[in-house]
Amino acid sequence: MGGKYRITGDKYPRMRPSRRRGRLVVVVVACGAVLGVAGWGTLQLVDVFTGGGGTASAASAGECAPKKAGPSAPAVVLPQPAQITVNVFNATTRSGLAKTTADELKKRGFKVGQVGNAPAQFDKKVPGAGVLVGVPAASGTSLSVVGVQLPGAERKMDAARKDASVDLIIGNAFKSLAAPADVTKALAALSAPKTATEVTKKGC
Repeated sequence: MGGKYRITGDKYPRMRPSRRRGRLVVVVVACGAVLGVAGWGTLQLVDVFTGGGGTASAASAGECAPKKAGPSAPAVVLPQPAQITVNVFNATTRSGLAKTTADELKKRGFKVGQVGNAPAQFDKKVPGAGVLVGVPAASGTSLSVVGVQLPGAERKMDAARKDASVDLIIGNAFKSLAAPADVTKALAALSAPKTATEVTKKGC
């Protein structure tokens, strides 16, 4: 180039990046790194205080949720008192208990069979309220219906028994039969269907 645009001298302009711009880039990168570390630390604290994150919490909630146990069992059909024959025996030294108890059972609708003193194997050997004796098949049916009349009575199965009657043997702790209202509630509980749900807790 000539004229007034001619370059003279031994120094030439050099294309160098601005030092100020370089410093700005370094500052931006450093700030980004600091913010990234701070964010990661915050997430770790959140995990600690919330029990390990949303997925784990959701799994725990699922484990503690009620689970279906299947359809409800049908209501238990119990025999009516008129279908049950009860033999009443007195194993105590108090006289008249067998007759008065048998009369009360008759008023409540039961059929009454034998009434008298207890057989030798039970006579004066029953410290509790009483003993109920029946065939194994009567365990959840007639034996249960008679059992609510005398709560706390011991139950014994007699596989050699020839009939379906139930023996009610009065013991030394006997005071009276259960109140009719209590009997009604107990029978309702026995015949009610079982619940259809259950709650299973695992690590809750």
